[in-house]
Amino acid sequence: MSEPASPLMELSDVHYGYEAGNPALSGVSLSVFAGERIAVLGANGCGKSTLLMLLGGLIFPRKGTYRAFGRLVTDPLLSRDPFGMFFRKEIGILFQNPDAQLFNPTVEDEIAFGPLQMNDPPEEVHSKVAEAMERFGLHALAGRPPFALSGGEKKKVAIASVMVMDPQVLLLDEPTAGLDPRSSRGLVDLIMEMETRGKTVVTATHDLHIVPDIAHRVIVFGEDRRILASGTPEKILSDRPLLLAANLVHLHRHAHEDYWHEHEHEHPEVYHVHRHPDDPPAEGEEQ
Repeated sequence: MSEPASPLMELSDVHYGYEAGNPALSGVSLSVFAGERIAVLGANGCGKSTLLMLLGGLIFPRKGTYRAFGRLVTDPLLSRDPFGMFFRKEIGILFQNPDAQLFNPTVEDEIAFGPLQMNDPPEEVHSKVAEAMERFGLHALAGRPPFALSGGEKKKVAIASVMVMDPQVLLLDEPTAGLDPRSSRGLVDLIMEMETRGKTVVTATHDLHIVPDIAHRVIVFGEDRRILASGTPEKILSDRPLLLAANLVHLHRHAHEDYWHEHEHEHPEVYHVHRHPDDPPAEGEEQ
């Protein structure tokens, strides 16, 4: 009988706070296995972005431990090579706000920055950059400064600058925010493709629509900055009391003809579920 696989990344009772008395994570334990696709759900301020920054080695636990690739991850360890360079190459992170990670003079320079830091040969860098720009439709923007682009264009450039490194792990913070429907669908397809390539993808999102496509496992954070629940997309998304408790949907009460009733609305307001008093029960619901 084979031994169970060890986690690729593992948080144990991790606490983190940006200011004294203002915790961002409160005792989070989480194991991420190679090849998993995980969606992290939760209201604004519940710790989703902090979790991704911890997994990406951008911040470190104030209490508890973080292990990745079999090593205890600390600031001194990531400051030294070869592990520091290995870690930065193999874990790619996409920030919620692309302005936080775009700083080069042109789009082409932005996408080339990562491979150049890895000391890739110039011809290999050129090939990788050309392939990334083709994949994300960025050739027409190659010479433009990132700060002059639209929000959606910036998001595409940021994604391309992460994907060009071909990391083992992708940490995506609200990746579809600011994208038009076609670009959003393309990104969802890309996340799904990562499974066939053996990649590990952790996506923080408010967009409940995309969760069944991008994840096999869903982690829900409560507003106390702890993990509230974990399960399959089907289990989590069908648990209305859980979604209400996590502030992922809310009840909106308004008049309809001659009576008042409540609708469940998702956050953000991409779509909402209407239920009228005289509606028949949904499949699986009791009368």
